Amino acid sequence: MASDTYPDVQTDVDGHTHGDIERDHITPAPTLTFLGAAGTVTGSRFLVESGASRVLVDAGLYQGVASLRRRNWTPFPVSPAGLDAVVLTHAHLDHCGFLPRLVKEGFTGRIVSTRDTADLAAIVLRDSAHIQEEDARWANEGGWSKHRPALPLYDSGDVEATLGLFEPVEFGDRVSLGDGVAATLLPAGHILGSAVALLESGSRRVAFSGDLGRPGHPLLLPPAPPPPVGSLVVESTYGDRTHPVPDPDVLAGAVRRTIARGGTVLVPAFAVDRTELVLLELQRLSDLGQIPRVPVYVDSPMALATLDVYRRAARRPSPQLRGESTEVLDAIDHLDLHAVRDATASRELNEPEYPCIIVSASGMATGGRIVHHLAHQVADHRNSVVLTGYQAEGTRGRQLLDGARHLKMYGRYVPVRAEVVQVPDFSVHADADELVAWVASAQRPPHTVYVVHGEATAGAALARRLEAELGLCAIVPREGERVLLD
Repeated sequence: MASDTYPDVQTDVDGHTHGDIERDHITPAPTLTFLGAAGTVTGSRFLVESGASRVLVDAGLYQGVASLRRRNWTPFPVSPAGLDAVVLTHAHLDHCGFLPRLVKEGFTGRIVSTRDTADLAAIVLRDSAHIQEEDARWANEGGWSKHRPALPLYDSGDVEATLGLFEPVEFGDRVSLGDGVAATLLPAGHILGSAVALLESGSRRVAFSGDLGRPGHPLLLPPAPPPPVGSLVVESTYGDRTHPVPDPDVLAGAVRRTIARGGTVLVPAFAVDRTELVLLELQRLSDLGQIPRVPVYVDSPMALATLDVYRRAARRPSPQLRGESTEVLDAIDHLDLHAVRDATASRELNEPEYPCIIVSASGMATGGRIVHHLAHQVADHRNSVVLTGYQAEGTRGRQLLDGARHLKMYGRYVPVRAEVVQVPDFSVHADADELVAWVASAQRPPHTVYVVHGEATAGAALARRLEAELGLCAIVPREGERVLLD
């Protein structure tokens, strides 16, 4: 196993790659290059090269601070037209959101994913293009962008071209990707359709965890154990911490206090999976009489479409779902639930006439309808903002979590007077203990573990634990670093 940056991948002091990796540079053994999610949580992009074959595992957007978001505009270090396939672990934006940009720049290969990931990616990518187009329009009309004109990273036409390249496969099916490279997807238990991706080239085998779920997800079964591989690439979003014991009164108390003040509970929630979990918990608390019965608005066409995908999967039924998932999802209808689909109805929620709960995307308040609601309501002390998931550095959600007194939205600063509450119970990312246990559950320990998809401290902490507790060679790779597969 080699661990060094190859000379044909130029890497500067910040670890950014520049220029194209020449297609005719064929190494004697398969290689893995870390083109994203190295030392940071977002932007998952991993290149596997074997012989004349080039396969990208995930094509995610960078999110968070401006320095990371700018990487989405950096020329991709591999010619997109030279990629044979993309293997997609799941449909969250930081894993699939860069796909339309690759297509815009010439990618015409296969996109291999599970059926549910393909269905959810269609929802996520269409919404992403719409948000980017709208943000560019707002910026140009308002004159607050430094770019003249402001442009989207990709548009709706690029997304439709991308969706035509998807080739859904079933869990456990071994799919040839050409030139002796094959892929198999195994359940990851993170969101519907999420998978651990196994790539094989001869005797070399590498597995990518994608995002790993937790054993107690109310709808999904736990992740499958890691397959026997020489190299294992594992996420570390929560690699330096464990999830606290769930305390349902944190959410219930926030709702009761806010409604008593005559305010609105704003819940930024990821449209894929998180909205479902929030609604299930609100339904449970309401049935137990622990929160008052008030209108609950789901102000996200993407979240509503996602809920439909979950319900279809439960009726199928899907092998990744628990047997009781249909009944669990049907229980959401016990709420005083209102689906908000059109923009006019959404704008009316900027100034609600009575106390209510608004669940809206995005989960880190980086875009979407939740930003409009925050802009109108975060200055009112009667209201509350309930954060239900990981908040990446540089996002509005992280700023609220860190106690920001002002938020910048649409070119203006708005004072933060609303109560801000964090509810960590909804995380569907495995924590540090669960990650170590998952790696330890492998039938045969990997030769090398590469720790990715985490902030620097989280990745380093998980690597230390894997070495100390399991005796493994655990590496936190640099962006642009290339290694030989074991």
